[in-house]
Amino acid sequence: MLFDVRTYTCKPGMIKRHLALYQQMGLGPQSRHLGQPFAYLTTETGNVNQFIHIWAYENAGDRERRRAALWADPEWLAYTAESAKLGALEAQENRLMTPVDFFKPKL
Repeated sequence: MLFDVRTYTCKPGMIKRHLALYQQMGLGPQSRHLGQPFAYLTTETGNVNQFIHIWAYENAGDRERRRAALWADPEWLAYTAESAKLGALEAQENRLMTPVDFFKPKL
């Protein structure tokens, strides 16, 4: 199993607007191609302008196929264009991670 852990930082005061736009336009196409996320989280303590989402894949090939389909979807492209217009995102960090032997994620 491969986890794609994505941390996004929004400009101060913009996280709610960004997440509302994502819920309205991005969640549908992304879930259609990637499935439901393992987790989608906002920060309770620390940098309150950050959110994290984690996607689970069988392996790197599965991730590559599903993400290619996502980026070919006109609805996803429309969402990314609107997200760019909103200008809420300041930074993004992606990490591909695998679970340790004694952790069996419940997907």
